[in-house]
Amino acid sequence: MRKNSVLFVTLLLGAMFAFGCGGDKSSTGTDASPNDAVGGDAGENKAPGKKKIGLSFSDFATARWARERDLMTKMFEEKGYEVIAQGANNDSKTQNDQIENMVTQGVAAIIVIAEDGAAAATAVDNAAKAGVPVIAYDRLIKSPKVACYISFDNVEVGRQQANGILKEKKSGNFVLLGGSPTDNNAILFRNGQMEVLKPLIDKGDIKIVADQWVENWDPATAVKKMENILTSQKNKIDAVVASNDGTALGALQAMKAQKLAGKVPISGQDATGPGCRSIVEGELTMTVFKDVRELTPLAVDIADKLAKKESVDGLQNFSLAELTLDNKLQGEVPCKFLKVVQVDKGNVYDVVVKSGFQKWEEVYAGVPEDQRPPKP
Repeated sequence: MRKNSVLFVTLLLGAMFAFGCGGDKSSTGTDASPNDAVGGDAGENKAPGKKKIGLSFSDFATARWARERDLMTKMFEEKGYEVIAQGANNDSKTQNDQIENMVTQGVAAIIVIAEDGAAAATAVDNAAKAGVPVIAYDRLIKSPKVACYISFDNVEVGRQQANGILKEKKSGNFVLLGGSPTDNNAILFRNGQMEVLKPLIDKGDIKIVADQWVENWDPATAVKKMENILTSQKNKIDAVVASNDGTALGALQAMKAQKLAGKVPISGQDATGPGCRSIVEGELTMTVFKDVRELTPLAVDIADKLAKKESVDGLQNFSLAELTLDNKLQGEVPCKFLKVVQVDKGNVYDVVVKSGFQKWEEVYAGVPEDQRPPKP
């Protein structure tokens, strides 16, 4: 009986080691060491199965990002990629950690919407060392290791915002409501705005009575800042140059409480549904239309080529100093910039609605029937 017991235990142990007592290490490789995915050149994505693409977003609270994530994911999956999409909840360290993890998982390329263009440079440099190309999407990452930077003409966005306000008001007390100070685009918008406004400021026609920046482009923060501005100026403001629809609509909430909405011109950007509806309702003066339906496919096409180690045509090199207005930065980045369109009540239907960028129902909800244009 004892001999039979010993024989049974011996056979049992043999079976356990034969099948691997550390767990099921099947062909999926799910229990492989994270370092195995980046052995040598992570960009080659040598693991069996689909190639992976990483999408790193600063957040998904910003209205457009969730929409663009979904569109990118759909387009990449149609090309046969597995997509890893993550949002950093406006935390630059979290975003860097997520990018590092994507490299570890063996992605072939990463598209990054940076929370902080300076902080993200560390993650981009590390990814480049591992052979993973990074596309800076719409927001610049301050590193010459970026494979390319694609966006819109952001200085022109600022020019259009200022020009849109000057159509309504050419003098008086102006408020500047900028975007997130960690977003290089916000700096470029301001540069474009000041190109247009400075001659009138120098002449004394315009007085800047408040100059505020809105962290994370947060509309709730814009409400508080505008409330404080109105209090300090005793409501004596004549125009607001706001840098996107979210901050503008936040400011308008504070202005409504003081019965200034629709009386004081205010700019926006992104041609969001709520922003366009505010325009047709006569509160937001104008917005800047950036057709992301062109930017997103461009990003997908470039990432696909980079993942396959193919050349990318149509890019133009710009110095980081030129892109950031910071002469201390060195190096160049390949770039592609798309055009923007100024939108107001006169052309919002033709430019935004008829093109299908925003739904007719979204823009004209609540507008009296006799004042609505026909559905496209």
